[in-house]
Amino acid sequence: MSYSLMICLIPILPLLGFAFIALSGKRLVRGFATLIGCGTVFVSFVFSVVLFVKLLNGAQPFQVTMFNWISAGNFSSSISFLIDPLSSLMLLIITGVGFLIHVYSVGYMHDDAGYNRFFSYLNLFVFFMLLLVMGSNYLLMFVGWEGVGLCSYLLIGFWFKNQDYNYAANKAFIMNRIGDLGLIIGVILIFVHFGSINYADVFPKAASISTSVLTLITILLFVGAMGKSAQIPLYTWLPDAMAGPTPVSALIHAATMVTAGVYMVARNNILYSLSPMALELVLVIGLITALFAATIALAQNDIKKVLAYSTVSQLGLMFVALGVGAYASGIFHMATHAFFKALLFLGAGSVIHALQGEQDIRKMGGLRKYISITYITFLIGVLAISGIPPFAGFFSKDEILANAFAQSPTAWALAVITSLLTAFYMFRLLFLTFFGKTRASDEVIHHIHESPGTMTMPLIVLAILSAVGGFMGIPELFGGNNWIGEFLTPVFSQSIELKTEHHLSNTTEYILMGTIVVFTLIMIALAFARYVTKAHVPAAEGSELSAAHKTIYNKYYVDEIYDTIVIKPLFWFSKLLDIVIEKSGIDKVVNLLGESVNDWSRIFRRVQNGHLGYYIFVMVVGVILVIAFSYTR
Repeated sequence: MSYSLMICLIPILPLLGFAFIALSGKRLVRGFATLIGCGTVFVSFVFSVVLFVKLLNGAQPFQVTMFNWISAGNFSSSISFLIDPLSSLMLLIITGVGFLIHVYSVGYMHDDAGYNRFFSYLNLFVFFMLLLVMGSNYLLMFVGWEGVGLCSYLLIGFWFKNQDYNYAANKAFIMNRIGDLGLIIGVILIFVHFGSINYADVFPKAASISTSVLTLITILLFVGAMGKSAQIPLYTWLPDAMAGPTPVSALIHAATMVTAGVYMVARNNILYSLSPMALELVLVIGLITALFAATIALAQNDIKKVLAYSTVSQLGLMFVALGVGAYASGIFHMATHAFFKALLFLGAGSVIHALQGEQDIRKMGGLRKYISITYITFLIGVLAISGIPPFAGFFSKDEILANAFAQSPTAWALAVITSLLTAFYMFRLLFLTFFGKTRASDEVIHHIHESPGTMTMPLIVLAILSAVGGFMGIPELFGGNNWIGEFLTPVFSQSIELKTEHHLSNTTEYILMGTIVVFTLIMIALAFARYVTKAHVPAAEGSELSAAHKTIYNKYYVDEIYDTIVIKPLFWFSKLLDIVIEKSGIDKVVNLLGESVNDWSRIFRRVQNGHLGYYIFVMVVGVILVIAFSYTR
């Protein structure tokens, strides 16, 4: 099979899987739906591995054009795919982690009436994400970008009979549209100033465009990234996205949707590197988001909400890396995050499955003796995200912190605080869920059981990746060559040339690394003392809380603020328009026209009254008028 055909089949196979399952509906046997849904993504993964190995062996990037899509005047766009080190790595994450989530879904959604529909949505989601990262131009990327937004709406509101879930899906869809508006305006400006929307045409010309234009374009693109990757102020949709089934949470938070913004900024690295103001904005927003979300996660009691705010925080750290120009470090952390965050969400799903749908960690505890596989794999995920060596998160997070320190000690300090808070709230989650005595009801305890093999096998694979995934980025400090950094260098070569290098001495790096690890262990010890030794359990719903705790628990009332200053005024304004414009204006004009037709019809109806004498009279008058008219000519 040729590489060109292989590249084309990578996105097409999940699309065909979606079409077949969706068109077959409930008539399709579940076993076939499983085989098609999982099989198409697995084959795409195999092809992705083949291409990845080819690039790893020194092959040049692949570009395959299927056909010319749009051609109007001087604008043209084709269905064309670019496979370079960045997109190749993204393909592995999307198809690899996506396949594991598909397998996990077999067990998790086994008893759901919408089983086939769920797998069709998953396949469609994977297709659009593949389109997003494989597209060689902005328009194709935008199609994939909008597609994953559509699929997030379908999957978050999958259980649509629950109206709250529909509200969550609407919130995600609408908030992403806000960011997407910035993205599409940025793409239009790229075409206006570059004369093309193809990456191959845009990036080489970037240095010839004025900094002010590049700043405007990159900020608009970043607005899109803020929406898709849940950065302040467009982050509130992501925690509410927990309304969907747990595999959806894992897919959105780890392998697909939220990584789109990070990928997009990394793909446009040269544009951002030529705009210091835009990079500064990315850094500041990333820092604020990372710290802000980490504090909220400290007080949440829903197991999935803790992980959701953790995702927002970790995305903030990725943007910190991008903001200091360490693009490869940001992508490295995105890869390791895909492993351990997918593991944590799927582990949370296993806990929820064991407890018959319970998500409140205050009603858990002591589960390690009941679901040992889930506990061990979840522990590995927690160690990885907390940055404990030698787990995956340690290497990727340390690389971000080192780059932040080299550029701004203040940024480093804030990122370190975020990292320490992450360790505390993740071990808080672990201890409250798996340690101490079981706080569930006797009926629930009686039915606690380990998840089936289709759910535990993906957990084991992801746990292995979370344990060893960091070794692909071992720094020279430990005798490594930072393989992933070297692999991605061709994509970021122009930006690397522009960046002013701030090399840290080995001694400084050892001190920074040792300091962070020591303080992380202290945070873990504090969490252990509070939630295991003292057996502290968060206050029950409705209990009196301190002002600070209440504020954090209520997520700083951001949703309420948005409701007050944005949603309610818009509803009020729309109601005003309804009364003044719609009902008093348009409706009255339409009704007046309708009434006038009725009035005139009543007048003309009298002409046809059915009296023969009246008709003769009208005829005579008509003849007289015709004769009179003829004489006056």
